[in-house]
Amino acid sequence: MFASHRPAASAYRKLDLETAVAQADPHGLVAMLFDGALGAIAQARGAGRDADTALRGAATTRALRILEEGLKASLDPRGGEIASNLALLYEYMIGRLLAANASADDARYAEVSGMLQQLREAWIAIGPPARRAPVAA
Repeated sequence: MFASHRPAASAYRKLDLETAVAQADPHGLVAMLFDGALGAIAQARGAGRDADTALRGAATTRALRILEEGLKASLDPRGGEIASNLALLYEYMIGRLLAANASADDARYAEVSGMLQQLREAWIAIGPPARRAPVAA
């Protein structure tokens, strides 16, 4: 009955995301990457609990791409030791997510989610005052 509404709902979500990206400042874009990675990991964990390996794999892949192509790629090499350490941390997280997906290990997903949440909170704390409001999870 509601299946015919899914494409429309998906289109609205996509438009909403595109609008948010277009209106965001660089700090906001990085915050959106953190939120996207955390959301993908949450979806992977839920799929793992439901034994939905296809969805778990797709959600893990989305989180991996955000880490690799978004967060890690956005690091400025002129950032010195902080940028280098973040790159190493993102590599570690990528390895943990790959292992989590391969073994359906929720503890590894939780570990990466916890690290990303801490980074997100620190990122929000150093941002413009309007961004410091917590986002509902």
